Amino acid sequence: MALRACGLIIFRRRLLPKVNNTAIEFLLLQASDGIHHWTPPKGHVEPGENDLEAALRETREEAGLEAGQLTIIEGFRRELNYVARQKPKTVIYWLAEVKDCDVEIRLSHEHQAYRWLGLDEACQLAQFEEMKAALQEGHKFLCSTAA
Repeated sequence: MALRACGLIIFRRRLLPKVNNTAIEFLLLQASDGIHHWTPPKGHVEPGENDLEAALRETREEAGLEAGQLTIIEGFRRELNYVARQKPKTVIYWLAEVKDCDVEIRLSHEHQAYRWLGLDEACQLAQFEEMKAALQEGHKFLCSTAA
């Protein structure tokens, strides 16, 4: 049976000076262990919690963001399936916007750094193809809706 994890693709919109557009930036966290990969906050579902509860808990634990500081974007949910440490893994992601662009990120011991990145930079740091695709799909969703 596949390991199951859930997380939030967290983003913020920055108003660009002199441009009638907002720039979408994604929050990526760098793992403290292994290959020091960059991903949105995510983690395993604990007994008694549903997938979204797990995603919110992991975001609080890993980035210091509380549920009240986020807006979950309706209509976007992505399931990634891949092999991690020789075991099949499923990760469910939702999109979530921070209500305050300048919110403080407080990392846990599981991560050593964080960055707010535009889509291209985020995809460069997210080494795994499935994660790149999820970021691209999230960006496309945000640009195509009034979310």
